[in-house]
Amino acid sequence: SGFVLAVAGLSREARIAAGEGVETLQAGGRPAALRDKLALLPDAPLRAVISFGIAGGLDPSLLPGDVVLGTAVIVADGAADRRLPCNPAIVAAHVQRLAALGPRVVTAEVAGVEAAVLTTGAKSALRARTGAAIVDMESHVAAAFAARRGLPFAVLRVVCDPAERALPAFAASALKPNGDPDILGVLAALVRREARIRELVRLARDSGEAFRGLSRARALLGLTLGVDA
Repeated sequence: SGFVLAVAGLSREARIAAGEGVETLQAGGRPAALRDKLALLPDAPLRAVISFGIAGGLDPSLLPGDVVLGTAVIVADGAADRRLPCNPAIVAAHVQRLAALGPRVVTAEVAGVEAAVLTTGAKSALRARTGAAIVDMESHVAAAFAARRGLPFAVLRVVCDPAERALPAFAASALKPNGDPDILGVLAALVRREARIRELVRLARDSGEAFRGLSRARALLGLTLGVDA
């Protein structure tokens, strides 16, 4: 009984996740705001919590559009990294439901961070430190919430920017608080020459592939994001 809570960063991710038996919550790539929103959630019956969306690649073998099912979240918050496990039954169910995607689905650990990892050097260092395959800014927050509530937790993330590609410097502030792209902010970055057209085109291509992969995975998961009653 209860619904599955899909925790995302972007409003587009939340729209893809939404469906029967699924509630969504996102905070525009702002971990602190996400914590506040989760803290205000009423004590409604929840079946599970899933971190759902796109992510940055850390494993050099992963390409834009590849699906990563998390086995654990490494909370990379400075002093001592913590490891929060994902629910093995949900992971196994997701592997089975996504079998049609073939080798583009992998199971691996996920790094959760408080600030966007923008450079290839920072990605490489995070990979070396944690062994994680991907990084995002919501999974560690969602995992901690699930642990506090005693709920099953899972991660389904799709690679956007691969390990060998840096994100444009403006990307960390290119979202509105509701998780929609800040088009005026992007245009202002172009005017200030903080962004180059080539970078925007490449990011658009990568994110397009990522969102196509996310939509395919969502369709295969079916009702309640593939979490059995």
